[in-house]
Amino acid sequence: MTEREREREQGPPTGRVRWSAREAIEAVADAGTFAELPAMKEPSPSKGASPPNGPLGWEGYDAMRVRAGERTGEDESVVCGTAWVGATEAVLISFEFGYLGGSLGERTGDRLEAAHTRARERGLPVVSLIATGGSRMQEGMRALLQLQRVARQSALTRAAGLPQLAVARDPTTGGGWATLGAGADVVLALPDAQIGFAGSRVRPADADPDAYTASAQLAAGHVDALVSEDGLRVALDRWLTLLTGGTRRAAAPPAGLGPAQPPATGWDAVLRTRSPQRPRASAYLDTYFSHREAIAGDRCGGTDPGMLCGFGEREGRTVAYAAQCGTPTLPAGYRTAARLIRLADRLGIPVLTLVDTPGAANDAEAERGGVGSAIADLFAAVATARVPVTTLLIGEGGSGGALALSAPDNTWATPDSYFSVIAPELATAILKRPPDRTRATADQLMLRPQDLVKLGVVRGMVPVV
Repeated sequence: MTEREREREQGPPTGRVRWSAREAIEAVADAGTFAELPAMKEPSPSKGASPPNGPLGWEGYDAMRVRAGERTGEDESVVCGTAWVGATEAVLISFEFGYLGGSLGERTGDRLEAAHTRARERGLPVVSLIATGGSRMQEGMRALLQLQRVARQSALTRAAGLPQLAVARDPTTGGGWATLGAGADVVLALPDAQIGFAGSRVRPADADPDAYTASAQLAAGHVDALVSEDGLRVALDRWLTLLTGGTRRAAAPPAGLGPAQPPATGWDAVLRTRSPQRPRASAYLDTYFSHREAIAGDRCGGTDPGMLCGFGEREGRTVAYAAQCGTPTLPAGYRTAARLIRLADRLGIPVLTLVDTPGAANDAEAERGGVGSAIADLFAAVATARVPVTTLLIGEGGSGGALALSAPDNTWATPDSYFSVIAPELATAILKRPPDRTRATADQLMLRPQDLVKLGVVRGMVPVV
């Protein structure tokens, strides 16, 4: 009995039996709505019939496939079709790990291409329920080439403006993770999933096993959320509804949540924004949206808890958001915001940004992390967005680190906010003024919200609820 056969009978080491491909579909799709795409019995018909034992003539390969089919009831490692997931019809791609470890071969590539083609023909989002060990050794380089094929199909679907979601089941490794998984717009993961490009048997002997877990991938910014099996259907329903529910009409700025009267002096404005009692981004987002879902991480190994990004429902339509939380923004925060804005732009979803930061993080770690290039990339994302971007200044607007998240010609301010080319204390020091001149310097900078309106920096002050 092989290790996999033993696992199918006794369960994996965790004691939980992995979902089969059809069990995963059943877990997320509305009952009776799954319509399977026609299966392709031969790989790549344009290349001719499959030779005995595959393209390499691998001894025993045909027998392996027969046994895998008898064990699982499937004739390939993926099952593809359309189904309703709550309010949204989608194309589902579900991997069968029991069929040769969910590996990708030529016939797998055929099915994945057919699934993406169907999605583009019908304008449907794609949901990949992944459980794979990588490319199929018994087909050699012909199997590995399927990664290029899958990447092209994903790119075509992306260019068509259709969202792609991935659910990383256990395990999600190799080329399946590097294409359908990590390449998806939103990545959800089951909490106990093993995730990584390197599978368990090909890692360095001294590799930290915790680095290949779903929680580690979340912490590193490669996964957006961990979702339990019981909560997966609801999570996918909410995500699909949000990602397909946008219009290109600009989002209205939120109402203010703080004092109604603007500050009397520049220094008063500074003190207001630095008050611990001032409403922060989460309060604005909770008031503005009926519900929201967050994306996490910059896909480059970093996260920033001081930058909240995601999609929310506002009066029946979807609005994307990127919101600073009053802390110095890290390079990962700028990259996550740029990722959010580009995704919203591709899906035709308007964007709301909330500005509140004393400025970009400026320590040595931030410089090593490329804070300058991250800010530059966010400036470019905002400047080139085809969907409308609306900005509300809700607190501190600290120099370029705040301006990068601001919409040109569509930025608003609350009465308890300020925007400045530089913090008054720093301006005082640079000008070699004594510290007691800081308050006067704040006035000279004309940083109050009413000053910003006068200067044409913001369109106006929002009303307070």
